[in-house]
Amino acid sequence: MNSRPLYTEPVKLYRTRQGIFLASRQGWRLLPDTDFAALTTRDDLLDYLENLYAAVGPSGPPPLDSLLAPIANQEVWAAGVTYYRSRTARMEESQTAGGGTFYDRVYSAERPELFFKSQPYKVVAPGAAVHIRKDSKWNVPEPEFTLLLSPSGKITGYTIGNDMSSRDIEGENPLYLPQAKVYDGSCALGPCILVQKEPPGANTRIALEILRSGKPVFEDETTLQQMKREPDVLARYLFRENSFPRGCFLLTGTGIVPPDSFTLQPGDIVRITIDGIGTLENPVD
Repeated sequence: MNSRPLYTEPVKLYRTRQGIFLASRQGWRLLPDTDFAALTTRDDLLDYLENLYAAVGPSGPPPLDSLLAPIANQEVWAAGVTYYRSRTARMEESQTAGGGTFYDRVYSAERPELFFKSQPYKVVAPGAAVHIRKDSKWNVPEPEFTLLLSPSGKITGYTIGNDMSSRDIEGENPLYLPQAKVYDGSCALGPCILVQKEPPGANTRIALEILRSGKPVFEDETTLQQMKREPDVLARYLFRENSFPRGCFLLTGTGIVPPDSFTLQPGDIVRITIDGIGTLENPVD
């Protein structure tokens, strides 16, 4: 058995219908019966996975259509206005409602915008459909670098999040943010949880591609370098006067917003790729 330590390499944790899979550059492992909820609350997640990997024989990869959202019973929260592009878009959509300056103030303030996004049972898996509200006419995906936080507030892993948003509802009145952001099918996570010793670097690329009838209708990309707030700062604010005994996920904001003339349509395909993690793809209904 290869005794090379895994902690120097990225490790990816997949939740699937066939069980829990672990992948590294050395290959795939199907882990023995493991409680995914307990597993993803560990502060020592990387060391624990290293030991599991060494104890289990090789396996093949899971079927792509078996992937589940890599979440157990954690709440999902989100941060807003963490990129300059997001600040500009939120100011534009809320200008006529008198809320245009709110987002400029948040961007410049010490305290970040944090809001509840989803309960775990509402989170959409890779390949499953994200939803646009029937009472909204202006909807976009928001590709987001997402943190897995343990109950102690430690960042133990990273995944991809899609923060589906109804821009016209939020733009009508900033107090409508929960309706614009929190509804069935408004959040997708996946395809895996990246676990590694060091956080992804500032040059980590986040890319968004939207397909319509098989053809790209929008493409853009950014990097983590464009974030105004560090992920650990966002995590510390989230845990102020707030407890998460089952841990939580935190979407860290978007630096990619389609132009005001664009809105999603049923049948579109949303692809979000983050270097080192993979691609989260979801159809729209």
